[in-house]
Amino acid sequence: MTRLAALLFSTLLLAGCVSAPKALQGDFAPIEPGQAARDGRVGERVRWGGRVVRVEPLADRSCFEVVGIRVGSDGRPLARDDGSTGRFLACRAGFYDPEVFLPGREVTISGAIEGYETRKVGEYDYRYPRLAADVVLLWPERRDVDVIVERYPVWW
Repeated sequence: MTRLAALLFSTLLLAGCVSAPKALQGDFAPIEPGQAARDGRVGERVRWGGRVVRVEPLADRSCFEVVGIRVGSDGRPLARDDGSTGRFLACRAGFYDPEVFLPGREVTISGAIEGYETRKVGEYDYRYPRLAADVVLLWPERRDVDVIVERYPVWW
């Protein structure tokens, strides 16, 4: 029982110390993609996370379309968040393989809002904020884990 309490305490202590990976640390404007699209805030530095819709490799850069999701203190999109903070586009120099950045994978991207672009989502004209990305971080896939708790009678 003491071991279980120590393990639980250690886990809670470590969870309180979670911080973003070094590449995602910094000062960022507290705005979300949908809010940026409405307000037209060019030049703001942001850190947004979400799920990849698609990646388009171009000759000199790769551009990402992402459905935004709120991020935790570590910068990772929240697992249990079914909502959306709005879609956004982000482009970064280099080749990012669409077979690695598959639809649905979680990413966090930081950079400056450089403008806006209107594209179709179905038949709807959607205004996307577009980032000049400094960092594109692909998170490891989450794995569902079954936790089995066996309760033994305590005999005193």
